[in-house]
Amino acid sequence: MNSSTAPFEWLLDSLELDASLFHVGRYCGSWQASTHGLARASFHLLVQGECWLHLHEREQSIALYSGDAVFLLRDLPYRLSDAASPEQAQCNPRIAMQTLDRHARDGVSLVCGFFHFRPGLSSLIIDALPDHLILRAGDPGSSAARRLFELIMEECSRSEGPAGALLERLSHLLFLYVLREQSQAVADLGGLLGLARHPQFAALLERLIAEPQQAWPLEQMAELTGLSRSAFCKRFQELAGTSPGHVLLSLRMRQACRLLQQGQPVAEAADACGYQSVAAFTRAFSKVVGVLPGAYRRQFA
Repeated sequence: MNSSTAPFEWLLDSLELDASLFHVGRYCGSWQASTHGLARASFHLLVQGECWLHLHEREQSIALYSGDAVFLLRDLPYRLSDAASPEQAQCNPRIAMQTLDRHARDGVSLVCGFFHFRPGLSSLIIDALPDHLILRAGDPGSSAARRLFELIMEECSRSEGPAGALLERLSHLLFLYVLREQSQAVADLGGLLGLARHPQFAALLERLIAEPQQAWPLEQMAELTGLSRSAFCKRFQELAGTSPGHVLLSLRMRQACRLLQQGQPVAEAADACGYQSVAAFTRAFSKVVGVLPGAYRRQFA
């Protein structure tokens, strides 16, 4: 990494998520839909028609049009509905989706699904972002995202129906492009992405990413920012929303995942991430990733 944007780009590239579809179809007449309460992030791609997104119950209502996409990064109270009024949307029935009809001129066609963000570094990155992102069909500067959305719309218009696996992959890629474009445009990002932009902390983050095998005592981290240990810990917590130790652990486990995916033995991965003991590395990896490193490695064999 050799520029001030490198840690920021590295973090975005390190985001790990899975996309899965749960609805592809049409709503007609009066309707409402929501996945609130399932404790999952979700996405909703409007491939035909118009509807309303009501966020946080009655606090915000947003008109959506064909070609728009909504990414809800947390389990928000929300409703999608044909009704402009949140009160009316709440009273509308929850009805089953009809199958997609590429010749239909009425109703609303949607591709909806869930995102699962991997624990550790990916969760820290998402915590830094707004609770929702919206891609508008007419947004300037979103050419790559728009081309992906056009592919999604073309897939939905196939006479034999869309392929679910392909829609999941396209939705995954669409989100990554929207995330990169919109997060770069937000001036006051917090969390880990905000830390990567901060001139006093970007160099430190770059070093942590490049050298996760180093011991990195707090005094050394503080020295790289020109702050005392106490001032460093306080400012780091304010900017990142978590401790330096937690960030270092997440960066090390992300590196460990990459090495294990490449087939490196567990002991070598542990050493490359600054662990003198395989047992200590195994405990840390299992706590963050949720699976033993050996089992994780075998998934990619």
